[in-house]
Amino acid sequence: MKILVGLSGGIDSSVAAWLLKNAGHEVEGATMLIWKKDSPYPAPVSPDSCYSPARAEDKAHIAAFCDKIGIRYHVLDCSDLYESTVLETFRNEYMNARTPNPCVLCNEKIKFGALVDYARAQGLRFDKFATGHYARITYNDGLERWELRKAKDGKKDQSYFLYRLSQKQLGFTLFPLGDYLKSEVRQIDVQQGFHSEGQSESQDFYGGDYSDLLQAEDRPGDIVTTDGLVLGRHKGFWHYTIGQRKGLGIAAPRPLYVLELDSVSNRVIVGFDDENRQSSALVEDVVWTSRTDFEKGKVYSVKVRSTSRGEAAEIEKLSDSSFRVRFISPSKGVTPGQSCVVYDDDLVVAGGIIKESLLDKAAVSC
Repeated sequence: MKILVGLSGGIDSSVAAWLLKNAGHEVEGATMLIWKKDSPYPAPVSPDSCYSPARAEDKAHIAAFCDKIGIRYHVLDCSDLYESTVLETFRNEYMNARTPNPCVLCNEKIKFGALVDYARAQGLRFDKFATGHYARITYNDGLERWELRKAKDGKKDQSYFLYRLSQKQLGFTLFPLGDYLKSEVRQIDVQQGFHSEGQSESQDFYGGDYSDLLQAEDRPGDIVTTDGLVLGRHKGFWHYTIGQRKGLGIAAPRPLYVLELDSVSNRVIVGFDDENRQSSALVEDVVWTSRTDFEKGKVYSVKVRSTSRGEAAEIEKLSDSSFRVRFISPSKGVTPGQSCVVYDDDLVVAGGIIKESLLDKAAVSC
């Protein structure tokens, strides 16, 4: 089988390429460039960020790796599309008081979309596309659907960031590391001499203050309670995120949390912990990853942020593009713009973008 592997220069993608080559496949590597020298967006402080000039400078190291394992190497410039699709969407969402997840959008539109299309446009021919993500793909013969599942290594699982992959993309994709522990991957990497032991890795798409990307001048506004009482001032609502507790600069008898961001009035609405609990959430722009509906009365596990361990909830499909989540126990910090991903054990059922949440009135009354 001929496989194109997306290479970032890091441990995971390198080991993924080596595993496929070692298994007897015809492998070629491809790196996507997403940084532009003339970009109006500032470079992050951390060189380990995905969106960083340092990533473009890694080309020589990646080329040397490809020579070492004996595969061809290609560089594909996706920077224009990345800027217009990922960065501009990120900025627009933030300035409309929504908190987006750029990695989710990048996977759907760039890594598993444009990169593959650009490769084919340059005449590359391959049967499958592979990356170093930690997730698994299976096929359900009865339903005739591809399924996205969690990786063996629960601590490294990246299925949350991949839920927007279409059936076509899932059927065309391989995740060689899905059945490996990160410790095993690191061991292979060191044994093969691809990187030195303790090699640092990319952890975030920007690695700096997100407000730098927004390029918005400070605009003072009020920090208020839910009933409109002014508690303090801020320099712009976009400097805050829902659920935030630290950095509010307000003295109070109990910790205050950001409950809502008002982009129209430039207000930051805050409240105490009992006001920071949501009973349900409306999710839109849905992708039916592995299933096309939910089982009535079934309790699923839901992630409303990438770091969540999963929260028990019942799900109701409202339309082909929306569903409602009803949490068994009140959730905290359900944030418009973030992704909500529904799991059935290790299976990614579906996911979408949080439009709004409802306050848990019972919790407040207590």
